[in-house]
Amino acid sequence: MVAVNATSLELSPSPTETADQAAPVRRPIRDLPDELISQIAAGEVVERPASVVRELVDNALDSGAAQITVRLLAGGVRLIAVEDDGCGIPRDELPVALRRHATSKISDLHDLETVATMGFRGEALAAIASVSETSIFSRPAGQDSAYLLDARSGELRPAARNQGTTVEVKELFFSTPARRKFLKTDATELAHCIESVRRHALARPDVGFAIWHEGKLVEQWRAAGSTPDEALSRRLADVLNDKFVDNSVAVDHWAGPVHVTGRAGIPDAARSRPDQQFCYVNGRFVRDKVLTHAARSAYEDVLHGNKQPVYALYIEIDPARVDVNVHPTKIEVRFRDSREVHQAVRHAIENALATPRAAAVVEAAAQEAARQPGLIDDSTATPVPTKPAAAPAWPQTRMSFGEPAIGNPVRDLAKLWEPMREATAEAAPAPQMTTAAQAPANATPATPESPTGATTITNTTAMPSPVPQPEDEGIRLRPSGQSSYFQRKAPAPQMQETPAATEIVANAAAAAPVEPAAATHTAEHAAAPAAQPPVTAAAENTPVWPLGRAVAQLHGVYILAENSQGMVIVDMHAAHERIVYEQLKNAVNTENGDQQIPSQPLLIPATFAATPEEVATAEAHAETLLTLGMEVSPFSPKTLAVRAVPATLAQGDAVELARSVLAELAQHDASTVVQRARNEILATMACHGAVRANRKLTLDEMNALLRQMEVTERSDQCNHGRPTWRQLSMKELDALFLRGR
Repeated sequence: MVAVNATSLELSPSPTETADQAAPVRRPIRDLPDELISQIAAGEVVERPASVVRELVDNALDSGAAQITVRLLAGGVRLIAVEDDGCGIPRDELPVALRRHATSKISDLHDLETVATMGFRGEALAAIASVSETSIFSRPAGQDSAYLLDARSGELRPAARNQGTTVEVKELFFSTPARRKFLKTDATELAHCIESVRRHALARPDVGFAIWHEGKLVEQWRAAGSTPDEALSRRLADVLNDKFVDNSVAVDHWAGPVHVTGRAGIPDAARSRPDQQFCYVNGRFVRDKVLTHAARSAYEDVLHGNKQPVYALYIEIDPARVDVNVHPTKIEVRFRDSREVHQAVRHAIENALATPRAAAVVEAAAQEAARQPGLIDDSTATPVPTKPAAAPAWPQTRMSFGEPAIGNPVRDLAKLWEPMREATAEAAPAPQMTTAAQAPANATPATPESPTGATTITNTTAMPSPVPQPEDEGIRLRPSGQSSYFQRKAPAPQMQETPAATEIVANAAAAAPVEPAAATHTAEHAAAPAAQPPVTAAAENTPVWPLGRAVAQLHGVYILAENSQGMVIVDMHAAHERIVYEQLKNAVNTENGDQQIPSQPLLIPATFAATPEEVATAEAHAETLLTLGMEVSPFSPKTLAVRAVPATLAQGDAVELARSVLAELAQHDASTVVQRARNEILATMACHGAVRANRKLTLDEMNALLRQMEVTERSDQCNHGRPTWRQLSMKELDALFLRGR
């Protein structure tokens, strides 16, 4: 046993020997050779062939080129040639162009802080030349001939070329075989090169681009458009296809020194991947967390699930307020006031998406039908009306189904929608809209007036009647408190209705535009026969409702309506949910903007171990947390205690809620977090307050809901991002039944 220990002691190294072996060998500090410096810089700038294409196209754009051509071989590995017709490089400056940190774009610190060009570092050409065989030949205006410079040998000789510059990069990474092994297949590298040029093409619609691969033209985008807006729309359609332009809305918003333009895709155009999200700052494509979060926030309550929005946004800002010198590839930027830019982008997209699209869809369809006169076969196909169908001017034989002789049944839609005459109103019971204060003493108690002053509707018969319009004869418009209501001259007995449906009609009446002259009643019109109503000015100026007029209700879930283009299907719960949600948001923003969300104190505070960042955030945003209905305070240097949570979330996990809110406050602006939390609570309230499925609505209520949708912001999607309505054109309906074939 002792011998074994002695042997082990002899075999183990001494502490002195171990220290000598572990001690690092000190090397003297010395300057690196230029070639190694360039290759280190190339590792930051040149990642793959697409990186070379990006840098060379940047230089071509800075030269004022109007046409840029990119030629590739083997996905850019064997050859990358970028040709332009810019200002060119003089003969004496060609050797200087390949030196490190040599550039014509900046000369002092002020130029660097206010840089407005695509490139400015002066190290791209030197880095590219260190890992490839590079040559430049260029000819500026006024020079007799072009000159070719070989970067490897430094030889400068005359060459034939028009004004402009051509940079050829051959055998990329030939001097660093290890880097070349990391490249993908030629097809993959080609796709990255095309994507790099696409980003430039979207930023500069005034410049033409062409991409050739293996001698074949792969992509080409010509400069077009007489105005900047037309040129941008044309370029977006060429690069991203026409569907992107058709399914997007224009963005144009000023917020102080920030100007945001471009196009934002509608929620229906959202994709499963974020592959069509383009942000440009002063013409430079960037990936910035502030811009991405701002765009996503604008789509929060109109996108369903994990869908990704599509957009092309162009931010113009004073170059002094943005730092582009934070990343070697210049793809990231830093804003002096990130909150200012965040709010500008978010509000720009929100305002663009707020306008209901029903009117735009109908107008676009009408224009398309006008451009294609042969779209409809008069012999068999159903013609597409250009305005709501009026009552027929010829008498028709009425089919009797056993209904009473008085009143217009639902089956006779033409008569149902013609203006009601005074004689008809006096002879037959008609629906009457009153307030509780105006109800007769001997009438059945009606639904009380809502706290907001909304009126209620009461029906006299089970048969629905059309929603009263200001243009209808025999109808007067009277104000009542803060709301407006329609009332017919003929009195009628009243019948109680539920508030959920009556408020729809009342709110629509308050929101609808009113023309007092159109509601004037004359005895001459009252004496006219109902079968052949005279053509009046009001009838000729009948408004074209984008969502049409209601026809029926399907299974208590959907509303079927007809408009000038065909049939409209509306999800009544989703539509009413959005209407209530927007009303709640407006009420909170105007009346209770400074009040905090009601909170529920916890009987026993919930404590959790917090990181130093979470503790600092809780202390710095204590007032913001109180506004959100939460009270989070330090319990110890490394522990936080949750003492109160929002009343609507009292049954949830207080610790998880606190952690998520603190993470949001640490990354984003406090006002953004507060607004998001409020909107989530209001969305829950709107969902529970909207009309439910299987609720039978009258035609009055259905039409009132359609009119409110037409004037409510973001009414095309519900709070959860689901669509609220869909259009089926006459062409699509005819195709279902093979009409015209």
